[in-house]
Amino acid sequence: MSEGPKLITHSDPKSPISEAYRILRTNIQFAGLDKPLKRVAITSSIPGEGKSTTMANLGVTMAQAGTKVIIVNADLRRPFIGKLFGLSEHIGLTTVLMGRVSLDEVIMPTAVPNLFVLPSGPIPPNPSELLGSQAMANLLAELDKKADIVLIDCPPVIAVADTAILAPKVDGIILLARIGHVPKDLVLKTKANLEAAKARILGVVASRVKIQGSHNYYYYYYYYYSEDKKPEGKGTR
Repeated sequence: MSEGPKLITHSDPKSPISEAYRILRTNIQFAGLDKPLKRVAITSSIPGEGKSTTMANLGVTMAQAGTKVIIVNADLRRPFIGKLFGLSEHIGLTTVLMGRVSLDEVIMPTAVPNLFVLPSGPIPPNPSELLGSQAMANLLAELDKKADIVLIDCPPVIAVADTAILAPKVDGIILLARIGHVPKDLVLKTKANLEAAKARILGVVASRVKIQGSHNYYYYYYYYYSEDKKPEGKGTR
């Protein structure tokens, strides 16, 4: 399998941006010190913020550290994970949930050792119902047995209810916010919606932060462990 050009952690693992993804990986590991995180989801407020690219690169860094990772493309509205890994979305999550294929048939290997992808499958007319079904709960339980960690790419929160439905089924959610692309009040609304769905928000990842006085965009990640702990961060060019 071949990755797309956006997977910098695979094509250029020594780059500053790759280092930022490794720091994000480490922060997630610290968030699971008391109880290891088995299922971690990522979402954003609106489309186009870069959540899928972030999830894919995070998965690469985890796999590079020897962790067996399965990335689940649960964005059944605008699936993108498959494209990043050069994988077809023709069969995948939805075909398993509808009982047409077995899970083992659609978990795809990638060019990165230890990293596997479960594509979305065909886009269904009822994504929310599928994600909230008992079949989805059973599938996640089966995935737990097949990987050290399951990373789940979810749809944006504001547009649809899918992520709120998945929230109680995961150990934590990362909220990605693209600076300059999404208004602050919308990020706060997203956070409130996730909390109302009983989600455990592991942290907020801010991407494409433009440093004042610079013509270059920087990726900047910061991670909130709790309400009373200061965020830790790392800027990369």
